[in-house]
Amino acid sequence: MDYSRYGMKCYARKLKSPLKKLKSKFWIVVFRLLIIGIVGVAICLITAGFGAVNALIDTVPQIKLDDLKPMGYSSTSYYSDGTVAQVFAGAQANRVLVSIDEIPVKVQHAFVALEDVRFYEHSGIDIKGIMRAGFSVVKVGDLSYGASTITQQLLKNLIFSGGNEDNYLDKIIRKVQEQYLAIKLEDYMTKDEILENYLNYINLGNGAYGIQAAAQSYFDKDVSELTISEAAVIASVAYSPTLRNPINYPEQNAERRASCLKNMKEAGYCTQEEYDEALADDVYTRIMDIASRKKTSNVTTFSYFTDELINQVTKDLSEELGITTDQAQHMLYFDGISIYTTQDRQIQSIVDKYYTDEENFPDFGFTSSTGSCYELNYSLSVYHEDESVTHYQRHHLLDYFKDYNDTEGLYYHEHGRTGINELFLDEDDMNAKIEEFRNSVVKEGEKYIESKDFVKQPQSSFTVIEQATGEVKAVYGGRGPKTGLRTLNRATQSPRQVGSTFKVLASFLPAIDAAGLTLASVQDDSPFFYPQTTKEVYNWYNTGFRGLQTIRKGISSSLNIVAVRTLQQIGAPLGYSYLEKLGFSTLVKSKKMDDGTFYSDINLAIALGGLTDGVYNVELNAAYASIANKGVYNTPIMYTEIRDHDGNLLISKKTKSTQVMKTSTAWLLTDAMEDTITNGTGSRLAFKNYKMHLAGKTGTASKNNDLWFVGYSPYYTAAVWTGFDHNFEQKDKSYQQDLWRNIMEEIHTTLELPDKEFEMPDSIV
Repeated sequence: MDYSRYGMKCYARKLKSPLKKLKSKFWIVVFRLLIIGIVGVAICLITAGFGAVNALIDTVPQIKLDDLKPMGYSSTSYYSDGTVAQVFAGAQANRVLVSIDEIPVKVQHAFVALEDVRFYEHSGIDIKGIMRAGFSVVKVGDLSYGASTITQQLLKNLIFSGGNEDNYLDKIIRKVQEQYLAIKLEDYMTKDEILENYLNYINLGNGAYGIQAAAQSYFDKDVSELTISEAAVIASVAYSPTLRNPINYPEQNAERRASCLKNMKEAGYCTQEEYDEALADDVYTRIMDIASRKKTSNVTTFSYFTDELINQVTKDLSEELGITTDQAQHMLYFDGISIYTTQDRQIQSIVDKYYTDEENFPDFGFTSSTGSCYELNYSLSVYHEDESVTHYQRHHLLDYFKDYNDTEGLYYHEHGRTGINELFLDEDDMNAKIEEFRNSVVKEGEKYIESKDFVKQPQSSFTVIEQATGEVKAVYGGRGPKTGLRTLNRATQSPRQVGSTFKVLASFLPAIDAAGLTLASVQDDSPFFYPQTTKEVYNWYNTGFRGLQTIRKGISSSLNIVAVRTLQQIGAPLGYSYLEKLGFSTLVKSKKMDDGTFYSDINLAIALGGLTDGVYNVELNAAYASIANKGVYNTPIMYTEIRDHDGNLLISKKTKSTQVMKTSTAWLLTDAMEDTITNGTGSRLAFKNYKMHLAGKTGTASKNNDLWFVGYSPYYTAAVWTGFDHNFEQKDKSYQQDLWRNIMEEIHTTLELPDKEFEMPDSIV
């Protein structure tokens, strides 16, 4: 540029030029418009942003504080002494509620230090954390980097279904709403309330939900007993319940645990000494030892008592609360109810001990051979290429081998040794037969589903009832260890013929109680045929007849003809009416079959236990318990209370007591049944090493298919049954008596129950 005087004058003239002035004004206007536009766009964007945020806030889910309480709690049944008997937990419901006061501060701090170090400082959202996450998003381009506070995590899991969005937009929307609710939530809930809900809800791996379940799962202890080292292990699982599981991924958990302990020390939540001690703790060896022990000793199946308890609880919840059976089962597995059972832990353990010991059962039930006897349950479904399905059952398999020559005697035969039977000795041989049959019906390329089960035989069941209360103290529904869930419970689900045990209940009891007979009344033990038939009644000993015999002798020596003649004298309807009062649910007053045949239990055969459908062990026990209880029948109960997870009473279960016979009748029958044990058919049932007054009655059904003993002390009544599931003759006729004696003697010895006489009523003179 020319800075001479002449040059400067020329430049001044240019500036004053009208054209130049016009150009300058134009660009000034453009600049101003640009500024105004930018400001306007910014204002629009800000306004739109506020509008969008407001729109998101307007669509925020409406929540109540109760919505933030964890849902899904495991339920618990308790023995009669208050100790835990069984835990019921559905999917994601293995959770035990604990208050914040029950969770040690060091455990709380472990989670805070690792998941939300500024939890006690922020108001629901962590601004510093958001900024840090923002830089990470810009740097890495991944929205998985978050700054979720514990408050936000609680909302995400309980309100926003875990935050599993399909795209980034939905994730952003959820984040905005989550942050808004987090700020609002902290106006209504304290930090302790938020942390309590969080620690009770969170998935902590290994099927454990909530801190209490996790403490029990990993360390087999209550949350109150956790150390800092153990708390850090559990807190480290929260980040990834699968990949930080200390059992399956100890190294990954250890890495995060180290960060947890470091954060705790830096935040002042633990001292240097505590930090060093925790780092040095060989915690993972301990975890593995506990996991290994639980794996080998863990009961994966419910007990027979619990199986029946489930049936009764779901039925009662449905009826008492007016809900469906499905809803009742949901309550049991997800609502955290408490069930206070009548099950006596000591008594049940004694019964379990004898029933899981094979030495207490005969090796074989239908020959003199030794070895275990099994019954086959079998089914096979074959799926053909034309999409049709053919179903095969056990009888198809047996028919396939109908011409088989059983030279080794591995199968049960009534006559000869041709064919095979569902009762067998050799598992390997039966497996080979199954494979051969399968290959004969399944073509190449076809798919099939096969089910087989080898059930040891003969089977057995046992129940114990406290007669004064009607409380069922122990149940065992099958021989040997229970191996499945909700398997056949022979004590409560399998009605069997009761044989001579009904002589007392259907004949002698009503005769003495309502027909004026006494123990001294006599009947003629002589040939007898059922009226209008050619069917003769035989005595069990098959050595002729004994002439006139008293009812007392009919009880102690179990005389068939005396029992039938007594029932004939008083009338079968009277005997039947007493059976109804004694609580039997399987009696048949009248039933018409499809072929027009009528069946009824109102006949003389009930004196010998000849029933259409048989009875359940627990019901026979309860009937005899009424005699032991001075004539008062108590409906058998398996629990006394059900409470919800807040402790509110849902159901109070009380036995229904009914005086079904005179106290004098009960005592007279007891006195006669004491003779059964002292010098009658049950002489081997007397305790060997412990003095105790006992009374009871043996029972044998046709061909020894069913063997029973029902007896009682002044404290407990017990019933034992043995037999094949499908009615085969038993050769060993006494082992059920040994079971009853050994179990009952150990019960009374263990509980140190003193001997006492059965109390004689004042009406007996």
